[in-house]
Amino acid sequence: MKDVIARLKEHQSPTPSKWRERAEWRQRNKSWLRHSQRIAVKMLEKMDELSMTQKQLADMMGCSQQYVSKVLKGQENLSLETMSKIEDCLHISILKEELEMA
Repeated sequence: MKDVIARLKEHQSPTPSKWRERAEWRQRNKSWLRHSQRIAVKMLEKMDELSMTQKQLADMMGCSQQYVSKVLKGQENLSLETMSKIEDCLHISILKEELEMA
């Protein structure tokens, strides 16, 4: 048993794992993360339908392809401005607005 433990210690990373911190962060932020993931799926479906690349969407939104990639991972806390740009560029509804005409 000591040999197994010694071999495991040889392969142990010198930096501590952050899995616990990441899991706690996901738990604390699960409400908005769920929304972010749903938006990402909706975006991916529409982009697939339009045969649109991340770069093309980024150009339309006026942001970087890297930012679009982060959004599509479903872990980005999106601003109202960003959600509006996504809606306009992809012609999808994210923010449900119900306006009553007087």
